[in-house]
Amino acid sequence: MKTLSTVLLLIGSNIFMTLAWYGHLKLQDMKLIDNWRLGYVILFSWGLAFFEYCMQVPANRIGFIENGGPFSLMQLKVIQEVITLIVFTVFVTVFFKGESFQWNHLAAFICLVLAVYFVFMK
Repeated sequence: MKTLSTVLLLIGSNIFMTLAWYGHLKLQDMKLIDNWRLGYVILFSWGLAFFEYCMQVPANRIGFIENGGPFSLMQLKVIQEVITLIVFTVFVTVFFKGESFQWNHLAAFICLVLAVYFVFMK
């Protein structure tokens, strides 16, 4: 159960992180915040990042082996990075039509999946 909780919290966290980091670009493209000053965009992104941390911190606490979880710190980090790239790829391909998924992106993802495999090897 801790494995599932950790992964679901990391997915939720990364959704908010992606929105905080890149969502304002789509909102600007949609002309919703195109006249906002940079300071307001930063505050908006920080507001979204708050919810990221509300999920990221518990995910790491629940998942960390020294707190009774199943993962080492290295494993948590690699899992988080793979989730980040998956969430980002979905976000970009759905919301930014000018971006496309290409063969080299797939090759990079395969390398990341291999990284997950190697980090879990005993």
